[in-house]
Amino acid sequence: MFNITEKFLSIDGEGPSAGEIATFIRFQGCNLRCSWCDTAYSWEKESTNEKLSVEEIYNYIKENECTNVTLTGGEPLIQDNIDELLEILNKDETLIIHIETNGSVDIGEFKRKHNKGNISYIVDYKLPSSKVMKYMNLNNLNSVGFKDAYKFVVGSMEDLKVAYEIIKEYNLSNKCSVYLSTVFGKIRPEQVVEFMKDKKLNKVKLQVQLHKIIWDEKVRGV
Repeated sequence: MFNITEKFLSIDGEGPSAGEIATFIRFQGCNLRCSWCDTAYSWEKESTNEKLSVEEIYNYIKENECTNVTLTGGEPLIQDNIDELLEILNKDETLIIHIETNGSVDIGEFKRKHNKGNISYIVDYKLPSSKVMKYMNLNNLNSVGFKDAYKFVVGSMEDLKVAYEIIKEYNLSNKCSVYLSTVFGKIRPEQVVEFMKDKKLNKVKLQVQLHKIIWDEKVRGV
């Protein structure tokens, strides 16, 4: 059984399917405590709204009749028995699965186990303002492929500079999709645009969180 903080049908606010409808499964529990986390309510067990089995989660996904599925949290990849869920999702070729992971968990083994092609990993790289950069798993920088994405959440100019160095050092933009995502209210998107122009940062996308533009930033389940 999985502890689920919330499940809902909405649009993807960011990432490769931004603007498209998606079924969201938000798992309870995270192994990091980012300073700017906007889903801190999912950290503790008190946030568990319901307990669902693999079959119940899969049935909910299918009932929504939505191709896109986003597994998020918290941290999906630290959940007990997550492989059982990924196995059944990986078999359903009608689904496009995005796993939003915080960057501390090595995705390599998961990619080897569940490799039929409908699962993509949206990997965060936590930058200095997050206060948890030391926990980033550097193996992921070499494990990502063209269906995956790296998301750099930037809250300061220092964050931008570090992100740029990592993108260049690991040739990331030629391995996977790369996004610069602003911490809501901490750095202006136009600052990021000017930085990208100055650095001639090709094949990197600025993204804003659409759900925070459409709805109030504190609204949940959207």
